[in-house]
Amino acid sequence: MAAPKKGRSANAQSKPGRSLALILIAIVALTGGMFASGHTTPRLGIDLAGGTSITLRAEPEDGDQSAINQKNMDTAVDIMNRRVNGLGVSEAEVQTQGSRNIIVNIPKGTNSEEAREQVGTTAKLYFRPVLATEVSGAAAASPSPSASSSPSGSASSSPSSDSTADDKASSSASPSATPSASSTTQGRPATDALKADPTPSDSASTSASDSASPSASASPSPSGSASADDEASRIQAEYDALDCTNEEARSTAGEGAKPAATTVACGQNSQGQWQKYILGPAEVDGTDVDKAEAVFNTQTGAGWTVTMEFTGAGSDKFADITGQLAQNQSPQNQFAIVLDGEVVSDPYVDQALTGGSAEISGNFNQESAQSLANMLSYGALPLTFKEDSVTTVTAALGGEQLQAGLIAGAIGIALVIIYLLLFYRGLSIIAIPSLLVSAILTYVIMALLGPAIGFALNLPAVCGAIVAIGITADSFIVFFERIRDEIREGRSLRPAVERAWPRARRTILVSDFVSFLAAAVLFTVTVGKVQGFAFTLGLTTVLDVVVVFLFTKPLMTILARKKFFANGHKWSGLDPKALGAKPPLRRTRGPARPTAGPVDPKEA
Repeated sequence: MAAPKKGRSANAQSKPGRSLALILIAIVALTGGMFASGHTTPRLGIDLAGGTSITLRAEPEDGDQSAINQKNMDTAVDIMNRRVNGLGVSEAEVQTQGSRNIIVNIPKGTNSEEAREQVGTTAKLYFRPVLATEVSGAAAASPSPSASSSPSGSASSSPSSDSTADDKASSSASPSATPSASSTTQGRPATDALKADPTPSDSASTSASDSASPSASASPSPSGSASADDEASRIQAEYDALDCTNEEARSTAGEGAKPAATTVACGQNSQGQWQKYILGPAEVDGTDVDKAEAVFNTQTGAGWTVTMEFTGAGSDKFADITGQLAQNQSPQNQFAIVLDGEVVSDPYVDQALTGGSAEISGNFNQESAQSLANMLSYGALPLTFKEDSVTTVTAALGGEQLQAGLIAGAIGIALVIIYLLLFYRGLSIIAIPSLLVSAILTYVIMALLGPAIGFALNLPAVCGAIVAIGITADSFIVFFERIRDEIREGRSLRPAVERAWPRARRTILVSDFVSFLAAAVLFTVTVGKVQGFAFTLGLTTVLDVVVVFLFTKPLMTILARKKFFANGHKWSGLDPKALGAKPPLRRTRGPARPTAGPVDPKEA
């Protein structure tokens, strides 16, 4: 059994170049990926780049603490992300911290007051009838796709076969009929639809059969006809001027409109085009939605769909409005689901949807269906968010902190190198390149993690990287000291390296495991920027193991064959005399037997 083990060991140690080649290939591949992605520097956190950090605390509206759960918090993060993006902010961060906190980090260049107002208010979700719609900037009408409600009473949209699902919730809705450039809807001006649109009080008091279409509603009184004409003209003018391809125009479309008022809005269809809408008064409120889920429908072959269940009052409202819309022509048989003033879906119906439930189908994938379901759920989300703290960091202060951190890191590396040169001399030829490889891997991975998972290098993370210098150097020292112990026992260098490695390996793994465990616990239980420290510490601890196993040990094995180290040169750091080594070990033998002279028969 001993011979095969020795054979394997010898074979493994005779090819240390393989390990070196493997880690060098990994470095080249990661570096190439970094340059290919265009992200050649780590993404900086708010405390280094400057900006505003807002901490929000979730509070249940009715005192039910069970409402603060992971699903509701994730949904809130999704909505706040949309709000921050609506401000035109790039590289903003919205993430949960702990069980009930949300941290919103907004880089410099953003109006912090506007951002605080946007992310701190509760989302408003409404179902509004579509009066007119067109692709923003389109010059001609496009046909409306065909669709039909399922027997169970579901709203369904059937995009054309060449449409592709977008990652936004609005991708669920099919492209609506597009009016001509003069804003006509099915051959009549949009202003006519505005005049004929029922008020909320009219629709609430009229049954679905009696008010099947906007034209069936009560006509305005003579005294109010002038003001109705003025309002219709104003909405028409806003609609004509609205350019939803403009980010600023999208964010201000319908701003300040009340639920009972007609308004304009923007939304994105399944082809990724921005559409503009004229929307009637809100008929159903988001709080009327009891539950919304993304479901994979295998019975009808519709694929991913979004199911909605309404409250008792919401069921009656939804049946009324869908009964009215079903008797209209496109696009006035559509209802727009509007979240924070933006249309996230615009399905159409062909019958009244009764029974308290509905299903929206279309060109969904799992991600887009789940996104729309989350937004529908948010309308009834029993959470409000209170502002815990707001921290503003100027770019100048962030630059000073980064500079101080880099200086501290450089001083730390310099002190470690000086220590290695003084105490380990020639062995620093191994330690310094190992530190360099570890630094390169850390930098490249941090640069790649920025766009990949949103990792941002903040000041605590820089501190974690500085602490990691000592952890990495400690691993080298453990290995070197084990080798020197073997030399003190009288062994030559090559056997000393191979005997020292298993003992050093165990110590290094145990030490790094403890460091990684501490980093993992710290990352799990902490809130805020301390997580950056824990993440960096954990990452560099893992890289320490990789570097020691794939670079330091193979390089030591190769250099042990060189005369400078093998002969124990006084500057090698492995001089047997300087280490107080014992005489070379020799194999002991049993007592020698006499080979000459007569043998006494009695003694025999």
